[in-house]
Amino acid sequence: MGHLFSTAFKSGKFRFGFIVISLILLLVVFFPVFNHTDPLSMDGGLFEPPNLFEFIRGGPAEEEAGMSAEEQAVADDIMAQFGLSAVQKELPKVLHVLGTDNFGRDTLVELVAATRTSLLIGLIAGTIATIIGLSVGLVAGYSGGMVDNLLSTVTNIFIVIPSFVILVLVSVSINSRNFLTTALVIGITSWPWTARSVRAQTTSLRNRDHVNLSKLSGHSMPRIIVRDVLPYLASYVMMAFILQVASGILSEASLSMLGLGPQNVASLGLMMNWAMTFSALPVGAWWAFLPVVLMIALISFSLNLINSGLDQIFNPQIRS
Repeated sequence: MGHLFSTAFKSGKFRFGFIVISLILLLVVFFPVFNHTDPLSMDGGLFEPPNLFEFIRGGPAEEEAGMSAEEQAVADDIMAQFGLSAVQKELPKVLHVLGTDNFGRDTLVELVAATRTSLLIGLIAGTIATIIGLSVGLVAGYSGGMVDNLLSTVTNIFIVIPSFVILVLVSVSINSRNFLTTALVIGITSWPWTARSVRAQTTSLRNRDHVNLSKLSGHSMPRIIVRDVLPYLASYVMMAFILQVASGILSEASLSMLGLGPQNVASLGLMMNWAMTFSALPVGAWWAFLPVVLMIALISFSLNLINSGLDQIFNPQIRS
């Protein structure tokens, strides 16, 4: 694996994509260490524009308009009767760098938490989809015959039916959705293309000399697949996993924009859903949706660059 990684780092596309996704991961991991604000706490105004500092003004408007000392004293007495303080000092308060959303929540804190949730969903969904697709593809490609026909038929059925339609139907049938159930649903419905590609690769490997030698030696099918076939697919499996992670993040964003994503937790798709539902664009609150769009694009772009870099290194046709 170390040799595989060092070889992949020779590609400029891989390096750039790896650096970008690493910076995003560092932001997601270390930002909560320095900022303990609850991403769902509503402590700001609705759609406050981005600002580095805010001054809380406690004095009344009349004071700013030039009230005399006597008038100010009378105003203070009147407000004191209602338990209010008319004069307060200006207190600087570090605040919403990216403004607030429609609920008065800090957009930056919410964006970091949403990115962490979406990345976690993408990783879980990508892992599940890769494991299922890899297992089905290896068994179908190595076995051949009836087993191959049966597994290929099941795979083709899943490919013919649009996966997003299945994803929506399954999500609608689940009453309580969290990030884990969303990741499971995405992973279970997005494996067919990986299975089909792995099957094609395995079919070309099953009659190699070293595989036939293992067969003649009496080794079992699982041992031959793991020891003699899978190592030759390592780079391809890594590329398939990266694409599955990117697909999982985009699927979560699509589901959440329809209101079918995880509940009671911030995610990139859910932030887009809130921005659309509460008309952030018509009111000009670009900070409520533009950072989310940029984050989704940046993650997808960096992962696809990593995959393209790996393909550039390990694909003989492109390398030549």
